[in-house]
Amino acid sequence: QLQLVESGGGLVQPGGSLRLSCVGSGFTLDYYNIGWFRQAPGKEREGISYINSSGDSTYYAPSVKGRFTISRDNAKNTVYLEMNILKPEDTAVYYCAAAAYWGATILDYDYWGQGTQVTVSS
Repeated sequence: QLQLVESGGGLVQPGGSLRLSCVGSGFTLDYYNIGWFRQAPGKEREGISYINSSGDSTYYAPSVKGRFTISRDNAKNTVYLEMNILKPEDTAVYYCAAAAYWGATILDYDYWGQGTQVTVSS
């Protein structure tokens, strides 16, 4: 079964940090562009960061730029999202997803993880 598995979420105080991991299970992520998405209660799922298959192109939504860093280690079949200076508004379920091409819309992402909860609260 082809799937992505996220981990690393949790409860953190404002200003704190977390690192999320996304591992490919049943397939290699090498040829896929990976996106991190999040969905807060009552809101639509939004894309916040993307990385291409080789890791030399990235994109960040304005809401996270300068605070979050996306990276990948293809040898470990893993993509990371380093999140710093976390804010209460970052609270959401975070998902990773894989797409076959760069610039894909959310509808074009073929594989999704189950999500990991991130809660930023004092």
